[in-house]
Amino acid sequence: MRVETNVVYGMYSGLALLLDVHHPDQPNGYGLIHISGSGWSAPLGLDARPLKESGHVQIEGQPLVEAGYTLFTINHRATPRFHYPAPVEDAQRAVRYVRYHAGRYGIDPDRIGAIGGSSGGHLVSMLGVLDGRGDPEDESPINRLSARVQCVVARAAPSSFVAEWGSVGAPSMLLGAVVSPDADPGSIEYRRALEASPIAHVTPGAPPFYLVHGEADDVVPIAHSEAMAEALGSAGVPVEFRRVPGIGHGPGLLADPALRAEVQAWFDEHLQGT
Repeated sequence: MRVETNVVYGMYSGLALLLDVHHPDQPNGYGLIHISGSGWSAPLGLDARPLKESGHVQIEGQPLVEAGYTLFTINHRATPRFHYPAPVEDAQRAVRYVRYHAGRYGIDPDRIGAIGGSSGGHLVSMLGVLDGRGDPEDESPINRLSARVQCVVARAAPSSFVAEWGSVGAPSMLLGAVVSPDADPGSIEYRRALEASPIAHVTPGAPPFYLVHGEADDVVPIAHSEAMAEALGSAGVPVEFRRVPGIGHGPGLLADPALRAEVQAWFDEHLQGT
């Protein structure tokens, strides 16, 4: 396996947006966008470890690279310095970049999947449910392409920022605003929270979703995945929801070989069509 590091997939006011490409020894011709979690608490230090080098990559992404998938793991603008919609915009740019350069990476540009957990799970969910259509008049040929992915695996992913969040409360750092349970639906804060919620964008055109969530998760309540699974199913979208008893938050959820096998099988079936 070969890792191509620090590929610039976009620029923001002179700052490079970076991704790493994990090339499998025996590529199957399909690519996956991977987004690590903890993006809502990115350290401010200049020597901080990049998000794309998180341990999540080894747990969530490495098994898929070994199975032949080309993995693109990304950095994005993150809190506390940046707020919604910056991370979503960066994730979409990454998909467009990978799609534009599909020939270089030896992958099918029309069959790109995404996997992520926690805050990364939120972003890959948005890549699935948002229309993501490109702007045909944009000066960049990359931005003219679609940012929508064709298959999603989301671990412990927030699905709504207007839903109940328990003791931790909705992540105001991401939204750049405090959203209370009794917020006025007409307020800027509420409308921003709704716009940032994957569940608010579910349509019959969404790609297949595999949702996995620990029943003991005290960071993102499992009700988020329950509601998302119901919304996807009601829209006629293929969805698999795996509840994991006794497990809390964190990437260790996918350390279970059985769950890893299910994730790979989901991509094999719904991305490759095998």
